[in-house]
Amino acid sequence: MLDTKDFNFFEKHNSFDFKGFLFRIVAYWKWFVLSLIITFVYAYNVNIRKETLYGMESLIVIEDQNNPFFTSNTSLVFNWGGTSDKVQTIITSLKSRSHNEIVVDKLQYYIKYLKKGEYFYKDAYGEVPFYVEIDKNQGQLFSKLIKIKFLSATQYQLSVDFGEDTSASLIQYSDVSIHPVNVSGGEFNKVYKINEFVDLPFLKIKLLIKPEAFDFSNQEYYIRFDDFNQTVSAYRALEVNADAKATSVVRLQLEGPNKYRLVEYLNTTVEVLRKIQLDSKNLFANNTINFIDSTLKEMEGQIKDAENELKEFRRGKNIFELEGEAGGGLLSAKLSSFDAEKDAINRKIAYYNLLKNYLEKTTDYSKLPAPTVAGIDDPNIIGNVSKLISLSAERAKLAYSVKNKKMFSEFDVEMESIKKVLLENIASSKSALSLNLFLINKNIAKAESEASLLPENKQEHIKITRKYNLKDKIYSTFLEKRSEAEIVKAANISDIKFLDPAKDIGGGLRGPKTSINYILAAFIGFLVPLLIVFVIVLLDNNINTLEDIQKMTNIPIIGVIGKKNTKNNLSVFEKPKAPLAESFRAIRSSLQFLYKKQKQKDGAKIVMLTSSVSGEGKTYCSINLATVFALSDKKTVIVGLDLRKPRIFGDFNINNITGVVNYLIGQKTIDEVIQNTHIPYLDVIPSGPIPPNPSELLMGESMYEMIEELKTKYDYIVLDTPPVGLVSDALELAQFCDATIYVTRQGYTKKGMLSVVNEKHKRGELHNISIIFNGFTKKAHNGYGYGYGAYGEGYHDEPIEPKGIKKIIKDIKNKFK
Repeated sequence: MLDTKDFNFFEKHNSFDFKGFLFRIVAYWKWFVLSLIITFVYAYNVNIRKETLYGMESLIVIEDQNNPFFTSNTSLVFNWGGTSDKVQTIITSLKSRSHNEIVVDKLQYYIKYLKKGEYFYKDAYGEVPFYVEIDKNQGQLFSKLIKIKFLSATQYQLSVDFGEDTSASLIQYSDVSIHPVNVSGGEFNKVYKINEFVDLPFLKIKLLIKPEAFDFSNQEYYIRFDDFNQTVSAYRALEVNADAKATSVVRLQLEGPNKYRLVEYLNTTVEVLRKIQLDSKNLFANNTINFIDSTLKEMEGQIKDAENELKEFRRGKNIFELEGEAGGGLLSAKLSSFDAEKDAINRKIAYYNLLKNYLEKTTDYSKLPAPTVAGIDDPNIIGNVSKLISLSAERAKLAYSVKNKKMFSEFDVEMESIKKVLLENIASSKSALSLNLFLINKNIAKAESEASLLPENKQEHIKITRKYNLKDKIYSTFLEKRSEAEIVKAANISDIKFLDPAKDIGGGLRGPKTSINYILAAFIGFLVPLLIVFVIVLLDNNINTLEDIQKMTNIPIIGVIGKKNTKNNLSVFEKPKAPLAESFRAIRSSLQFLYKKQKQKDGAKIVMLTSSVSGEGKTYCSINLATVFALSDKKTVIVGLDLRKPRIFGDFNINNITGVVNYLIGQKTIDEVIQNTHIPYLDVIPSGPIPPNPSELLMGESMYEMIEELKTKYDYIVLDTPPVGLVSDALELAQFCDATIYVTRQGYTKKGMLSVVNEKHKRGELHNISIIFNGFTKKAHNGYGYGYGAYGEGYHDEPIEPKGIKKIIKDIKNKFK
């Protein structure tokens, strides 16, 4: 009797067999090869269908280009926020949506020029011999291929395939709106001349040939009108980064399928930003020049009238007497000086009033003249007016290209805060100027009282001279300011310079990254069958290896039987020298050793063969084990005790009319039920007719009598019994046996059935039990690499196993069941 711990196998059973799993992977190597072939073929097809991806780059340097003519008295240079954040401002501008909208609109990159390739439509921008002119206020056929086939150097055929559609969409690029239009469906074809305007309900374009184009007859191209916003979003993927070592150097990188388009976009986006920045720098100067020009135009008539009045008064008079010291020449000069100071103060006050009126009544401050035009040199006023003008100009630019009003909220908040500061500055500055004006008026009044003592004609001369001198002084001052503004404007240059413009010098290939696709294909191609094998192993509850048996029970394994090598079950008799026959001889030797161990030297030996369920090769093993006994010149008999499913008679070409059942019910004697076979020393007692009460027959006294009679006639008695896992018949017969052999079949017997055998052995219902491992093969998929295979097809007592896909489907169904 074995100890209880001998049957405590559950801990081992629940552990995952990694070694077995690895060998199972090797056994399914064909699955892995097939999976890898499929994934690599798919990766190859993906790679050849992908557009080639290129990368272009350019370098710009951002410098603080201070105007050499800039002084604190002019303040006509636009301020981008100082050198500290100038680089970041430019980087942000290059990636902004509003900036890229301007560039895309200028280059009209929403018009795609394509050429049909083997797998996809290739971006042929820069290669096509033509370009298209459109009216942005007219709708164009949206997102549909328009075929252009050149019939000659002067004619082309325009084709559009609408299929079954009776409507299409038009896009109008002036406001990026999309409208429906009715079409006739089918394919539209029409021939046009080069430079001829195409006026269709769904298309309004003019096709022009490039000057450098030649030999394009019979060539086919395609154009497509894409969404403006999506095109802008694609180019906002532009990478803009400051150099880590030289922060003033900025690198621009862009990827795409067309190198010509990439180079043009990189260079154009920088040129557009340079122009915007330079225009912003010149904004003050332009406003100042425009203001001065309008003022000088008004003053030209006034100074001419004053000059004519002075000449008319002096006519016929002594000039030296009027302008001499006695004529009040010094007093006239003093009054002219006071008048100039008063005019300067009045101009400042007038500018403040103008600025205040702008701040309170308008929202566009981009046309404000510089404060210095009125002689204002307060840095707070100058700086805030500069910021207000720049913000207003930027907002106006956004309003032109961006339709979303929410984008302007930040501008409005910042401008509102600057307006409040400016209004406070204006109030304090005007208060100080009022005091200065009071003092000047006081000095003028004092000088005028002195002049009132002079003769009347001299007083009149001083009055006319003062008027002329004031106009002349103002005119000269404005001319000086205008000249100053022109010099500043002419000397202004952009802070952005090309260090290395984008250029196609060959190379630049960035993709497709075929190696990554192949690596991914290898990973998936290995992972999928690996998971399948893992699921099969996880769900596989069959005994597949000797190790499975050894983990489940301590019952000894008496032998391993290979795959059947004959058409019938008489493998040992038909091929007595085959390895399969040697396997049964080894079992015979083990049994003889077992009998010696039991000190059973004389008398007949009885061995009983049973199994868990039908189909495990129990009858096959019974026949061939009896055969090896008979071939050793020992009288042997096989008794078919599987009364429910009699099978043992077929391979010996005998009938099953009479047998064990007939003897047990008293119809026949033992000699009448014994049938000789063509194998020397081997007899068979078939089961006979199927009885209604097989268990009761086997439990009766007749069964004991039959065994005792057989012992007197034979050296070895082999009992072929019913499966112990299904019925209890074998347990009733165990009392007659010297040894019990439990047949397991690789890939068929369930692991759980061994626990049933263990329990019966533990209770003493089965004694002297050993295990045969049946169906061994090195080529099966359900074992280790050195493997154990499926039981051979064609056993008389087994169903025919399906093959190929049917077998896989059946196995999967069985696993889930």
